[in-house]
Amino acid sequence: MSTSIDNYLDLANPGVRALQPYLPGKPVAELEREYGISNAIKLASNENPYGPGPLALAAASAAIEGLGRYPDGNGYQLAARLARRHRLDQACITLGNGSNDVLDIIARVFLTPEHEAVFSQHAFAVYPIAVQAVGATACVATAHDGSRGPAHGHDLAAMLERVGPATRLVFIANPNNPTGTWLGSTELESFISALPVHVMVVVDEAYFEYVEEDSYPDTSTWLARFPNLIVTRTFSKAYGLAGLRIGYALSHPAVAGLLNRVRQPFNVNSVAQAAALAALDDDDHLQQCIRRNREGMAQLVTGFETMGLSYIESVGNFVCVDTGRSGAKVYESLLRKGVIVRPVANYGMSAHLRVTIGRADENARFLQVLEQVLRD
Repeated sequence: MSTSIDNYLDLANPGVRALQPYLPGKPVAELEREYGISNAIKLASNENPYGPGPLALAAASAAIEGLGRYPDGNGYQLAARLARRHRLDQACITLGNGSNDVLDIIARVFLTPEHEAVFSQHAFAVYPIAVQAVGATACVATAHDGSRGPAHGHDLAAMLERVGPATRLVFIANPNNPTGTWLGSTELESFISALPVHVMVVVDEAYFEYVEEDSYPDTSTWLARFPNLIVTRTFSKAYGLAGLRIGYALSHPAVAGLLNRVRQPFNVNSVAQAAALAALDDDDHLQQCIRRNREGMAQLVTGFETMGLSYIESVGNFVCVDTGRSGAKVYESLLRKGVIVRPVANYGMSAHLRVTIGRADENARFLQVLEQVLRD
């Protein structure tokens, strides 16, 4: 019997063989180590620069004493609190190690190599990864070009045209990452109503709390009318718990039952559960973060306009700016000056950079450095 193999790729799932892993934003410590610099700032991963609130911090600190025990595998208290918040039965809740975990679970439950998933051009990079990993086929709909809808935004008519007999999932990020574009209640509701009964639709609302548009929908209130709807949320963004990795899905109880069959035991740790539970009660901190994000967005777009740069209007905690040249080269120049943003060439936007809204001083430093880089 052979004890070695020349190419382990031959043993892998065909979908995994060609998979390109998700590349997270560069950490500050890594940048400072590589370039020999200090006092770098990171505006790359759509994190809340103000972090968790005092209630979440206190709850997390208290929960550390119990680290010798496994967490509640069902997340009973948090699931019950989320059910009350959304006025749903607790059986509608699926907890995840971040909403990315839930998205992966959804793909594993509903997709096989015989099935297809539909999503938009410029959509969140996790969707094609989750689809390809299970061997399913990705059907990518062209985004709006600006003539019939917001440039780079989801074209729901084009997405509906891609739905066929083999389609099992549709992914919609609202608002979308990395573009920050969003869909209103009327158009999104009409789209979901037009889907065949065999198609599950996932509305990814990771940035829900930041959106302040009147016509932006809370699709968690639509679940009674659309049993094929799954809504995902996260505590990583506005609630400032990115480092604890916790998110959740809301769906019909029968759908949640399937998701929870696949969900790994103890996938949400005890500290994350405690912090998330407390964060839901700290509305003062949440509203303060939302206000500061609004102010930071205005600071950045004013700076872009002063420099004559175009940008994609965003309702999240980030904005994509068109550098007018190679975004990768501008990104590299910014790194050397201690500023980390996110290049988005992998989304088909080679001249753009995605910039997370930071603190006022971080935003000011980014704008100053960007102006220097573009002038050099």
